[in-house]
Amino acid sequence: MHKFLRAIGFSQFDTRKKIQALVKACVLDSTEKYFTENGNDTMLAEYCKDFSPNFGIAVCGELSDNNNKFSYDYYYPYLKADKISTYEDINIERHASRESYAGVCDDIRLGVSLIFYLQNMIDYVRIKDLGRLPVRGTSLCLSALSVEGMIMMPINKNDRQKETIRKRTNNRYRLIQAAREGDEKAIENLTLDDMDTYSFISRRILSEDVFSIVDSYFMPYGAECDQYSVLGEITEFTKVKNELTGEQVYLININCNELYFDLCINEKDLYGEPEIGRRFKGYIWLQGFINFPE
Repeated sequence: MHKFLRAIGFSQFDTRKKIQALVKACVLDSTEKYFTENGNDTMLAEYCKDFSPNFGIAVCGELSDNNNKFSYDYYYPYLKADKISTYEDINIERHASRESYAGVCDDIRLGVSLIFYLQNMIDYVRIKDLGRLPVRGTSLCLSALSVEGMIMMPINKNDRQKETIRKRTNNRYRLIQAAREGDEKAIENLTLDDMDTYSFISRRILSEDVFSIVDSYFMPYGAECDQYSVLGEITEFTKVKNELTGEQVYLININCNELYFDLCINEKDLYGEPEIGRRFKGYIWLQGFINFPE
């Protein structure tokens, strides 16, 4: 069983027999189908089956030339995102074990390289086969699946404090951008700012809880490069039902360091009640859909 299958409402699909029947149903009754050649005289195929307007399961494999017989390779659950998260340039790398891909994006709002699982693999393979790489002017829609999360109350801030934080954040973004271009003064200012932040937190942590100081974070989790531990503000949320199993899942839009992405988590795995303004804390599997220019 895929670890994050339960995030979209398949918590009871825990045996190989159930999974095989589910994969077969996704292929035979797919909502969308995608095909392309990969340059090796092999026809790649991806069958996507939606179990709500927002999420579903994708089954990937190959089609034989002579009888169009589909050979199943792997499947994964997905969540469709409807908002653009970033316009930064993206690099794509193939996974070693199969025909799937990881995307890498250096977004200055996080200060680290953002690695995600590529959803529209067929689009990328088609563009690569046409020799159109690298592609500039792309945008990225990020989504995430989670199997463990909790709701936390927000940090109380007045309007003046919010405006001060916004100005400091924008100034830091400018410094990071300048540092990436080799500005030594910006690098020095960032170093001094980090030292001041460390000193500030060290003083407050003696008498306060860490989550009353840290408003949000986005950092790698575990050994897999596309999984993260996050803390971010809830900007939107809704509860939807898996049309096959009837399980309820939450769809939540998260603001983490001004990076917005959609999150899906099973109602059973979320501790607390989500509300706009509250914070989500948990670990996620990050996915991305690249919008290639026409």
